[in-house]
Amino acid sequence: MTVAPERIAGWLDRFAERHGPLTWTVRPEAVRALAADGAVADCRVPFPPLAVSQLAVGGPPATALAAHAQAARRVGVLLVRLGGYAAGVFDGERLVASKVGARQVHGRSAAGGWSQQRFARRRDGQVREALAAAADTAAGVLLPAVAGLDALIVGGERRAVGQVLDDARLAPLRALVTDPFLTVPDPRRRVLDDAPTAFRAIRVRVTEPDAPADGSGRRAPAASDLGERHSGRDPGVQRLDLAGHRNPDQQVTVLPDEP
Repeated sequence: MTVAPERIAGWLDRFAERHGPLTWTVRPEAVRALAADGAVADCRVPFPPLAVSQLAVGGPPATALAAHAQAARRVGVLLVRLGGYAAGVFDGERLVASKVGARQVHGRSAAGGWSQQRFARRRDGQVREALAAAADTAAGVLLPAVAGLDALIVGGERRAVGQVLDDARLAPLRALVTDPFLTVPDPRRRVLDDAPTAFRAIRVRVTEPDAPADGSGRRAPAASDLGERHSGRDPGVQRLDLAGHRNPDQQVTVLPDEP
């Protein structure tokens, strides 16, 4: 499921009301809330990493996660399917530069023989033209803004996006690609306009107390289980004192990123 950043703190509060007090495990890329009854909410951090300093200043992990997700960012978006393409630059949720286009690509033919081969060659040419047009659009819209981009979000068809990003001109964009990969219909202006709703959202996986997280029959590992692998002697682990906040008894373990 996905939760808007403006709603995540309230959503986690309601999760605690349903399942009991929460024990937190925080990584740069994920926040896990383990409830007293064994329910788990695994929250993926958008635009990681989540800075530990935000926890110290922002208080409870839910507050820090919400603040991180709502931070102002300049984000590029590239959406490519064989039926169309779109590139845009967003300041926060505001689209400040964009171009959308399409090229005709015929579907595959069921005919056989020479006719099928001629059709396949024609279709291959249409695909090349469509992907070249998408690369031209990406170069025209995204490259002028690349120095100021915090991330590039891509979506559409994975193979088509990969072929477009293989264009040598777009090399500066590749290192900026960040999850999530957006699954979208043929890119149109409306689809591009809606992109911030998807890329700002926090992806949450909920495991109920009696449901295994991985289908193995075992319960999801508790935050305390994860913490056992990182004892207090590990300098990468930080335990935060949240006294003074609305739930001073909650337990929070901050784990370093996996190597």
